[in-house]
Amino acid sequence: MSSSPAALLPDEPMIASENRPGSPPHGGPDQRPGQPGAVPSPVGLRRALIPLAAVYIIWGSTYLGIRIALEGFPPLALCGIRFAIAGGAILLFLAARGAALPDRRQWLSALPIGALLFVGGNGFVALAEVHIGSGVAAVVVATMPLWMGLFAALAGERPRAREWVGIGLGFAAVAVLSSGGDLRADLGATLFLLLSPVAWSSGSMLSRRAPRAPGGFMAVAASQMLIGGILALALGLATGERFAAMPGPRPLLAMVYLTAIGTLGFVAYSWLLRHVRPVLATSYAFVNPLLAVVLGTALGGEALGWSTIVAAPAVALAVALAITARGR
Repeated sequence: MSSSPAALLPDEPMIASENRPGSPPHGGPDQRPGQPGAVPSPVGLRRALIPLAAVYIIWGSTYLGIRIALEGFPPLALCGIRFAIAGGAILLFLAARGAALPDRRQWLSALPIGALLFVGGNGFVALAEVHIGSGVAAVVVATMPLWMGLFAALAGERPRAREWVGIGLGFAAVAVLSSGGDLRADLGATLFLLLSPVAWSSGSMLSRRAPRAPGGFMAVAASQMLIGGILALALGLATGERFAAMPGPRPLLAMVYLTAIGTLGFVAYSWLLRHVRPVLATSYAFVNPLLAVVLGTALGGEALGWSTIVAAPAVALAVALAITARGR
């Protein structure tokens, strides 16, 4: 959700495509190899190493990238510019290749999804990181798959016992963060951070039911990014966000990194969803928080409190339990 990708934020909306084992990727119909738009056959781990490394490193680093970009960009403007450029660029690329763009019905569907994913998900992370360290933010956001499991349970899907253990452990880890003071730098920032994975999970659940576009999932995701970026910019202007001065080289480079390299992470994750098992594709969720804590401490000069030391591996284990329970 960072960037992500999110990035696709967490930084990207690809989480919405996560299906149960045996179901076709991206929520589309089951297609046979050789047909137009057929899903490629699974590949070995060796071929997946580079895309996996890209998702692990890029998405794990976007939290520190957001923190640096905030030195020169207001938080909502940061998200708005980033996702509007990325979504618009992908749509232009698809149009140049002759792909069909989303129609009116798909644009309307992208409106609430883009708002939840890129304003509520990524925008809230940026608002929180004005006062809270990037490593702590990554640990809290990593609970997103646990919220997905909880929402699925409320919707009637019965989680496995292993998944319930993961949900309980993950939320206990967030409670440890709060009790240790790492999550209490600012009440408003804390609320934004706690709501971020809830918004991302809600948008992901809604996105699973979004109408398919003739141009494929990339066109749908790009429309969600573009709308989310425009909404974040509008909300930032409405709440009084303004640039006090031209951003310096350091935040500008961070913005370029988040927009360009973060989008590469989005593409890598898209490839993984089509070529490897869902458990492996979503394994970034318990790697990113650990990497974000290390980068925030080593490169960002962020203090590493005892509660973060305890909570980061606990959240990683919780998400691993939940994801592998779904995979099994």
